[in-house]
Amino acid sequence: MGRRIRWLGVAMLIAFALVIVQLANIQFRQAGALANSPYNPRIATKVYDNQRGTITASDGTVLAKSVKTTASGDPYHYTRVYPQGSLYGGITGYDSLFYGTSGIEYEYNQYLQTHSQPPQNFSQLLFNTAPSEPDDVRLTVDPVLQAAAMKALTTAPLSNRDGSVVVLNPTTGAVLAMVSNPTYDPNGISSPSVSTEEADHLVDSTPDSERFNGLQPIATEESFPPGSTFKVITSTAVYNLDPSLSNYSFPEKSSVIFPDSGGIPLMNDGGGACGGTMALMLPQSCDPGYGALGVQVGVPILTKQAEDFGYALSDSTSPYVPDLDLPGVIPSVFSSLLPQAQAFLADSAIGQYNDRSTPLEGALVAAGIANNGVIMTPHLMEQVTNAQGAVVKTYDPKPMLTAATPTAAAAVSKLMVSVANDTVPDATANGIFPVSWHVAVKTGTAQVQAPTGPEQTDDWMIGFMPAVGTPQIAIAVVVPEQSFTGTGAGEAGPIVKQVFQAYLDETGGQE
Repeated sequence: MGRRIRWLGVAMLIAFALVIVQLANIQFRQAGALANSPYNPRIATKVYDNQRGTITASDGTVLAKSVKTTASGDPYHYTRVYPQGSLYGGITGYDSLFYGTSGIEYEYNQYLQTHSQPPQNFSQLLFNTAPSEPDDVRLTVDPVLQAAAMKALTTAPLSNRDGSVVVLNPTTGAVLAMVSNPTYDPNGISSPSVSTEEADHLVDSTPDSERFNGLQPIATEESFPPGSTFKVITSTAVYNLDPSLSNYSFPEKSSVIFPDSGGIPLMNDGGGACGGTMALMLPQSCDPGYGALGVQVGVPILTKQAEDFGYALSDSTSPYVPDLDLPGVIPSVFSSLLPQAQAFLADSAIGQYNDRSTPLEGALVAAGIANNGVIMTPHLMEQVTNAQGAVVKTYDPKPMLTAATPTAAAAVSKLMVSVANDTVPDATANGIFPVSWHVAVKTGTAQVQAPTGPEQTDDWMIGFMPAVGTPQIAIAVVVPEQSFTGTGAGEAGPIVKQVFQAYLDETGGQE
């Protein structure tokens, strides 16, 4: 009998211990997941309550807010509204009864939805009566630059106006502007009417005549051959990883035939001859010269440099993705070239073959050169504050990647300055920018086969200003699938100029 009692006692102790372990598991390990579970009645109530915090731009401009509804039969107690309409759709995202959240609404949902606030007095602490309220999120976006970027993109005299502009502060990583065309108005998808939400979602997710849709922002969720903007990376590979090639010179010619090319020549744009050192070849964007330079650099070094700038390898099973606080960001890809084939390597060195870049990545490359070789983590959130105005969270700028040494970055910066002034004959961006602006840029014109119809170009420009002192803004513009006669200078260049002009006007800089 005594033995049975002992075993019963042991069993009860084990059961009691398991209860304690499960309680600890629920209270601590699973607390966060249970608190935010959609099956939690509190969360379900909050969804219909929809009293969310305000999202503002850097100057306080309201981008999203909740307005108490007065309509009878409305499932929401509050309606989410977006006063700026489609201008910020790709950033704020939406808050939908049917589709959930996206964009910043998704990324900072834990702050924007109502949640317990810290006690403000002894009574609230003693009786656990602290209010449940949302926090507000302030973004880094500059409304002047955001509006200027969208206007420049959508009013440009282009054959196709879909594209993107991304503007960063190169020293902090703050996103100053990020626009994509097409875009969408979040007010429809955030309507209290599910049928309205469904109708708007269908329209906004349907590809336009240029095959893009508003719910998939080009800035972060589409990629294109970077064309000659990739020559910035090839140049950096030389100064940063193989300085013995810094005096490399290509004999002036209009084309070159590489082994494994099937006799197809790599020709310079327009068929003209080009050559010389990088000091001449980068401003003129010499394709055969940079293709030959890429072959000299070789697969391992060019691959390493592309990775240092944030490119993933095409055969990677877990590709690198920039740590931007938005969902859905896709990787940019550098062609993995093993075993080495010279023709493919030459094409990759000039941003063709299978190279792919998002507009965000183009801006990060420019920002890395501007910031002495260090790429800062891009970010949209500047600060989170609670209902009492107290700061809950502030973004702390931090490096994301070291792309190059300061010496290498300075050398490439000097080459990019030459692209935009008249020191080199036939520099591709000559005459676009006043010399007093101290602009450093690189054009890109990638030949692509249109989904239907003739060959087209994806036209790029990346760069920063000023190239003396401390650079303040870095930019990337891409306008894909232009007519075959299009160029990065002709199509993307004027858009960059308008954004730079807006920055100078806003800050009182030189004209």
